Amino acid sequence: MNRLVYLFSLGHFGVDWCQGAVPALLPYFIMEYGLSYREAATLIFANMMVASVIQPVFGYYADRVSKPWFVPLGPVLSGASLVWIGFSSSYASLFAAAMVCGLGSSLFHPEGALMVNRIAGGQKGRALGTFSVGGNAGFAVGPAAAGLCAYGIGIEGLALFGVVNAAVAAALFFCMPAALRAAEASDAAERKKGTEKRNDWGSFGKLSVIILARALGFTLCNTFIPLYWIHVLGTDEAAGSTALSLLFTVGACLTYGGGLMADRFSMRSIIRGAFLVMIPAMFLLTNSTSQLEATLLLLPAAAAIFMPYSPIVVLGQTYLAKNAGFASGVTLGLTTTLGGLFAPLVGWAADLWGLQNALQILWIAGAAGFAAALALPKDRKD
Repeated sequence: MNRLVYLFSLGHFGVDWCQGAVPALLPYFIMEYGLSYREAATLIFANMMVASVIQPVFGYYADRVSKPWFVPLGPVLSGASLVWIGFSSSYASLFAAAMVCGLGSSLFHPEGALMVNRIAGGQKGRALGTFSVGGNAGFAVGPAAAGLCAYGIGIEGLALFGVVNAAVAAALFFCMPAALRAAEASDAAERKKGTEKRNDWGSFGKLSVIILARALGFTLCNTFIPLYWIHVLGTDEAAGSTALSLLFTVGACLTYGGGLMADRFSMRSIIRGAFLVMIPAMFLLTNSTSQLEATLLLLPAAAAIFMPYSPIVVLGQTYLAKNAGFASGVTLGLTTTLGGLFAPLVGWAADLWGLQNALQILWIAGAAGFAAALALPKDRKD
């Protein structure tokens, strides 16, 4: 596997630790600004809506006229948005900063995933797994770092995100020429093989249901786990941030494992197994009132959410081989952002009927994802 994949994984970390920081700050916003569940979840909606709408557009554009400079620009904007949040004094300002964070994500993901696909060679599962680990590690570290800033150093300490991301962006910028040469060499090797690329929109449509189901699991856990720990389990804000970090730390390991297993076995079988686990794991988690029990249930929940991540991306790029950038924008980007469109609805339901009742949607999403996974066509390892 090309070592440059690790650099793109670092960029993925830079974007997604900012994405992970925003939900972890919701308890702080609720306390300092007096926000309702719905208003707090709408900040996630602002972040995810920008990424969800724009990301496939950038992916489609990348298939025609690649813009590699989008890769370093993404971490710059994401880091700047957290600095902005640290010095915001109104809900409108928080809303705008959350949108800028989403824009940084939408710029980075399609181009980054497309470049990794181009330089991966015959180890696409491992390469996309490594790339995804960077993002999941960011989601693991981001909440803890944001919690330290908000409840320890002071909210202005979020400037740390801007400093780190500026360094990551500089590394990406200066190494991009080497990455482009590697991608061009890989493309030339593919052309020599004479493999014809085609799009299978029917299979991609089935995969889209799976993308939505996983997006709901990912984003709703990312948004509401800190609040669940505080308002249902009766813990403090630090414990809520720690729970979210635990979910993503375990998830980072399982993402890489899912990529390796997908190369060895079948993409389809990994996806099916993950959603089969998601049904009981989410049912038990959202009906738990014990902190210890809920913490233990984070382990199967992480397996359900993160193991199918790389197989979903690889299958999307396989089904839309002629439009791999667009597929990357949909699978890699929307897998982590589309669920944000539902966050305000779940927040509204939590205001009306309670957080536990609202989060029952998680195990229902697992059932829908498993049903769609059964309909996927066989891949080369089946």
